[in-house]
Amino acid sequence: MQHAHGGGCCGGSSMKVIDPNVRALIESQIRENPILLYMKGTQQFPVCGFSARVVQVLKHYGVEYASVNILENPEIRATLPLIANWPTFPQLYVKGELIGGCDIVMEMHEAGELQEVLDRASK
Repeated sequence: MQHAHGGGCCGGSSMKVIDPNVRALIESQIRENPILLYMKGTQQFPVCGFSARVVQVLKHYGVEYASVNILENPEIRATLPLIANWPTFPQLYVKGELIGGCDIVMEMHEAGELQEVLDRASK
């Protein structure tokens, strides 16, 4: 099973400055929400096929989760990939850990591994 492990700073050779207020906001969102999806659009109206697929999978499991529409939050959209060292959206977090994007979530779902990860959020 592969998980994306976020952490660290920018990674790579890019030296972008991260706004400490935006970093604090993101860290607070991840800490305060057991399951959190950074996505394009909303749970009711995803505006990207990848975000829509992850929303459908989460609906399948019947879990409650928070979401952040990165299209309405350009500062989060620009900063989160630098913090997480994960360049694309959506990004699913469970108990503070970056699980991954659409491909990883779908692989875990199809392999029967996602339920166990989602169950961690309620413990």
